[in-house]
Amino acid sequence: MSDDPARDEVPGIEGNHSKVIRHEGEFRWKDVPVEEYKADSESWRGIVRREMIGRRGESTDFHLRYFEIQPGGYSTLEKHEHEHAVVVLRGQGEARMGCRLYRVSFGDVVYVAPGDPHHFLCPDDAAEPFGFLCIVNAERDRPQAVDGLGACTICE
Repeated sequence: MSDDPARDEVPGIEGNHSKVIRHEGEFRWKDVPVEEYKADSESWRGIVRREMIGRRGESTDFHLRYFEIQPGGYSTLEKHEHEHAVVVLRGQGEARMGCRLYRVSFGDVVYVAPGDPHHFLCPDDAAEPFGFLCIVNAERDRPQAVDGLGACTICE
């Protein structure tokens, strides 16, 4: 921070201009609302998201989102042709990709390749939520839910 308060003023986050989205602590950002992960379904539990970049008029080829999964929660087991990258910022969780389950924690980076069945989980006994940034293509195909047997391409 500078001694000149005007220097640190941040313009609004809407629109296609350079911006700073201020972190307000507790994994919250100024003017970025908490949203449901997706429409109600029995395929997920205890997860919310915050759309950081990509839905406010930016012209990016990617979207940046923050997801947070409560202990015992999980995302939908799904596959799609768009890829995405995940950077863990909070807690510990699990990333399932195909037949493999990886334990991940702060600073770990996960890459999900096109067509790979995947989902993210926060263990029931976790001390805090599992939070991560997710970078995904702006143009993406619709995810397809996968059942447990369809998740393992090795077994097919």
